[in-house]
Amino acid sequence: MKRLLFHNGDIQATHTHYSSMHTKTYSTSKDEVYTTYFEEKVPIPQDTSETCFSFRKLWAFTGPGFLMSIAYLDPGNIESDLQSGAKAGFKLLWVLLGATIIGLLLQRLAARLGVVTGMHLAEVCNRQYPTVPRIILWLMVELAIIGSDMQEVIGCAIAFNLLSVGRIPLWAGVLITIFDTFVFLFLDKYGLRRLEAFFGFLITIMALTFGYEYVTVKPDQGQLLKGMFLPYCEGCGPVQLEQAVGIVGAVIMPHNIYLHSALVKSRQVDRTKPREVKEANKYYFIESTIALFVSFLINVFVVAVFAEGFYGRTNLDVHNVCNHSGSPHTHLFPQDNNTLQVDIYKGGVVLGCFFGPVALYIWAVGILAAGQSSTMTGTYSGQFVMEGFLNLRWSRFARVLLTRSVAIVPTLLVAVFQDVQHLTGMNDFLNVLQSMQLPFALIPILTFTISWSFRGIVILVVCAINMYFVVVYVTGLNSVWLYVLAALLSVAYLCFVGYLAWQCLIALGVSCLDVCGRVRIGHSVFIEEQPEFDS
Repeated sequence: MKRLLFHNGDIQATHTHYSSMHTKTYSTSKDEVYTTYFEEKVPIPQDTSETCFSFRKLWAFTGPGFLMSIAYLDPGNIESDLQSGAKAGFKLLWVLLGATIIGLLLQRLAARLGVVTGMHLAEVCNRQYPTVPRIILWLMVELAIIGSDMQEVIGCAIAFNLLSVGRIPLWAGVLITIFDTFVFLFLDKYGLRRLEAFFGFLITIMALTFGYEYVTVKPDQGQLLKGMFLPYCEGCGPVQLEQAVGIVGAVIMPHNIYLHSALVKSRQVDRTKPREVKEANKYYFIESTIALFVSFLINVFVVAVFAEGFYGRTNLDVHNVCNHSGSPHTHLFPQDNNTLQVDIYKGGVVLGCFFGPVALYIWAVGILAAGQSSTMTGTYSGQFVMEGFLNLRWSRFARVLLTRSVAIVPTLLVAVFQDVQHLTGMNDFLNVLQSMQLPFALIPILTFTISWSFRGIVILVVCAINMYFVVVYVTGLNSVWLYVLAALLSVAYLCFVGYLAWQCLIALGVSCLDVCGRVRIGHSVFIEEQPEFDS
């Protein structure tokens, strides 16, 4: 049995399996090093009535969940959506729905960690893991952030290229995105709520633009509902199976767990009062549910557009239509009967060929909103992770500059040496990279929230699905040297994942694994399913 103790403004966490171990104490004073990144905290209105729900309080807690949901709408997810529609029609919508629900459960754990402890996941890892594992864990999470950031920045650059009819090259679009991200990131100087409103504006743009495409294409509503609620994929083969696994990998992103656990610290919650903690957990869960529902609808718009308009079409079909419409991009589609392969660039092109230039430009605006918003939240993730793991306390500009620079160099290299028309292979590689990093978010969040049973099983299933995606990708490389390299890296990778899993099992109460009696992971931060703290 585990419990959280609140005493004189401090949090103490103990575990009876380790009653002989020293219990750490964390002060909640304002001078503590793990204060929130934001310079202000949003006050929560106090209701004198005993009602179980208040719209005023829900509005006060609204914000972090929508910033978190942007990771479900980044260019990598949009590309996964359109490929799902083009390759499998409506048949994989139920996978998207299931992945979003699983994502909600994981985000709830992240939010509860931040609310109950007053620390985000990176800060907890900094205080709980020994130095070497902590550094390795930080590097793995940074890799995931870099991979995601490359997709987001290049997504913006592709949008600029489409909007300018090719006049803005990929590298110039990357530089524009980097510059305007710096500008937008300082919007929180004008108030946290204004920053959150700006993100809400970008989400609204995505809903309107992709919603326009949805109305224009007029998908079959019966097939859409069947694909969403009937967990079956008739006539599907390896291509559709890989796409289904790719959907899960694109939706559940490791850095988003770290991000959400930090964003919830932006509200004034007195953690010495169990009632306020319980209330915060409840309203954050409601807000996250609404936010992910909105993101799910936007993803459905994209899947449905390409399922209705382009499922089963060949390159020759698209070539003829583009040629007839006078599109300058006809050469992108060879005159053969192979199934159409699309990415976010070609997706805009085929929309323009079939439904006119307006559809192409509106698509590009939606991609720009998706890329810009996710680039900003990705930068916040990088700052939270770097500050938490390394305990950095630098100036605001220095933190933004460093965390931006980590992803700028590889993104610029890709932009300079890659053609905008041939980026699908790179996107697949980045999805695999992020899939490999997923255990480095899910195992720690499971360790520190002591949420075994159903959620623990879900985490194991998600990790297994993503590992399958990695194996499929590696086996398709067709290179002996790459196989050997992958095998060597896999040994080191599995050893570290095994170490984290071992620490997690000890924290969950499997004390027989603590052969030396010295493991301290999880002794001081436990969040369990207790009614006084749960929603």
